[in-house]
Amino acid sequence: MNALLPRRRFLRHVVTGGTAMVILKNARSARSAEANQKLNIALVGVGGRGSWFTTTIPRLGENIVALCDVDDTKNPEAYERLSMAKRFRDFRKMLDSMGNHIDAVIVATPDHTHAVASAAAIRAGKHVFCEKPLTRTLHESRALRDLARSHKAATSMGNQGTAANPFRRALELIRNGTIGEVKEVHVWNSEGGADRKEPPKGGGPAPDFLDWDLWLGPAAFRPYHREWMNRNAWRDFGTCQLGNWGSHSVNLAFMALRVHELWSSPAQNSERSTIRIEAKHSGVNRLSFPKWEVVKWSIPARSGLPPITFTWHNGRAPGSRDFLENTMGEELDWGDKKEKKWLDHGGAIIIGTRGMVRATEHNATFRLLPKDQFEGIQTDRPEKVEASQGHERDWLRACRGGPPAWANFDYADALNEFLMLGNVATQIEPGTMLEFDPVAMRITNNPAADALLRCDYRQGWTL
Repeated sequence: MNALLPRRRFLRHVVTGGTAMVILKNARSARSAEANQKLNIALVGVGGRGSWFTTTIPRLGENIVALCDVDDTKNPEAYERLSMAKRFRDFRKMLDSMGNHIDAVIVATPDHTHAVASAAAIRAGKHVFCEKPLTRTLHESRALRDLARSHKAATSMGNQGTAANPFRRALELIRNGTIGEVKEVHVWNSEGGADRKEPPKGGGPAPDFLDWDLWLGPAAFRPYHREWMNRNAWRDFGTCQLGNWGSHSVNLAFMALRVHELWSSPAQNSERSTIRIEAKHSGVNRLSFPKWEVVKWSIPARSGLPPITFTWHNGRAPGSRDFLENTMGEELDWGDKKEKKWLDHGGAIIIGTRGMVRATEHNATFRLLPKDQFEGIQTDRPEKVEASQGHERDWLRACRGGPPAWANFDYADALNEFLMLGNVATQIEPGTMLEFDPVAMRITNNPAADALLRCDYRQGWTL
């Protein structure tokens, strides 16, 4: 067990994230280790994205002391390699039995259990890294933000492009006016949704190696069927491409253009205004996600910046590909053009009065267009803002009392609420305009849509 020191984190304003970490009195604080000590970290979810952390965290010099997964067959190599780590199926039992031996928790589970696992860890006094998307619904996201504030937890969401040097250089170029005044952003992903019309049928008993009840977590109980575990096909469990890729592809424009500042409290931001959201899509589907969607956010002025629109193009939405290709003056490789390797399946264009930033799907690299107008401008590294030590390292440094990670839950909450509004809009008839108050977290003009900002948990599960 590490010798741990209590830490008071003073109010900080991160110039790049633009969000103050609000400290509340009489909160149980997360604890930070001394600079020369290893952190004891628990991993919830060891397969899929979780497998990345089973090698990365030891490589960064920290200890993995607990591994938790509801499926015993996930990543057996990690269990063998990390044989000193204790194994669990239920993260609640892990925190109860090992709480004094854990400094921080990484959550890499399916989307619908991000909130409950992260909240339990924060309440137990742990720092938390949660993979993207932060949560499945807006109210879960807001709850994590508020918990992290009150417990003074060091947090980060896993949108790794944030740490890339080109990302930070692009942020500088957008903010210093290199491409002129920006009023329009377009983000795309070619995959679309599953648009399942009926729930799975049959399925039989769950296999012995899987705790089906724990996999369901806070979601309503239903009999086992492996198809339910294809999380991004179903609204109860996933967030589809807005969460899966939008968390990466929207990130640069959202941060650089200070959209997150609209989530500040009225005392901090006198420009509090309404965000308007409208979606066109292949049809309302409350079970699954539409085959294609075009979601448009109309964003008011903030921090001296003019109003702006963000448009999300997902799947083969009518006219979207032609618009994107014509705007950029180049073809997109969606497996049928250019090298036919899906090289352009996602990305973003941030359009200014003098040119545009064309970012890749993770926003980790970018180009300035038209190319001949920006010869000689370096795009590889930031010149004024701080370079990252690495996405995970930035969080680990925050766990030790350093500055908040750029993707801390104050920022990640705003980004995730913004994205999940798109998933709300596609559950309403196409063309319906929704009005959202980001401070109150409320859709003010449509009670049915406002109800979709929240979700019910089954008995035994809570934030």
